[in-house]
Amino acid sequence: MTHQAPAQPMPLPVEAGQQIAKLRSVLLLVEEMAGASAGSASRDSILDESARLSSAFGLALPIQQRRFEALANETAAWAAAGVEALLACQDAPEPPRVAAAAFAAELDRALAELNRLLRA
Repeated sequence: MTHQAPAQPMPLPVEAGQQIAKLRSVLLLVEEMAGASAGSASRDSILDESARLSSAFGLALPIQQRRFEALANETAAWAAAGVEALLACQDAPEPPRVAAAAFAAELDRALAELNRLLRA
């Protein structure tokens, strides 16, 4: 007898867009911590990207949806841990700007990969 993992419910397309919008907002926060002026994305562009990805997610093959969801969840987990670490160091005599910049670059790469997965 083979064991199959229980099927996890697929997120709705709107949830996929919300995940991206939240990660994009985290990126803006981290860029600010790195000392960057006015983040790389405006609120309108975040909403636009969210809508495009929601639509693309709804049209994607189930395997693309599962890969997107897995990468989005993984990214959200390490992004939360990274932000928590940066916030813990924020009051240090020397703010962790270099670490925040490296973290922002990695988060930006992850967001680009999520976009690529859905070809949005």
